[in-house]
Amino acid sequence: MLYVTSLDGILPAIFHGFFVDWPNPPSVQKHYELLKGSYKFVLAIDEKASVVVGFITAVSDGVLAAYIPLLEVLPAYQKEGIGAKLVERMLQELSDIYMVDLICDENLQRYYERFGMLRAHGMITRNFSFQAGR
Repeated sequence: MLYVTSLDGILPAIFHGFFVDWPNPPSVQKHYELLKGSYKFVLAIDEKASVVVGFITAVSDGVLAAYIPLLEVLPAYQKEGIGAKLVERMLQELSDIYMVDLICDENLQRYYERFGMLRAHGMITRNFSFQAGR
């Protein structure tokens, strides 16, 4: 597995199958754009299959605060430790930031505790009518 933090030489054509069960999943092009617009990202690439199999993103002010909004591994590649490597690499990328926040469902909190993250309370809103694929 190859882990990269740049889109140099990577085309949108190798991004497929992400955002499983999303009501309005982003298109492949929007996925590529969200990576380009992220403060940091890490991709997991299966070099033999020439496909991106996982990714994690971060948004930040670059000074004090960062937020990890997305971590996803393709279903066929789950349970292989790829997600853990992506989280570890992202936390390393953000090691000079004072606070790194992540919101997740309660059933995922134990997963993130493995990386030294602490449970907290937060607030969210979702605009499900938004067409992310546009």
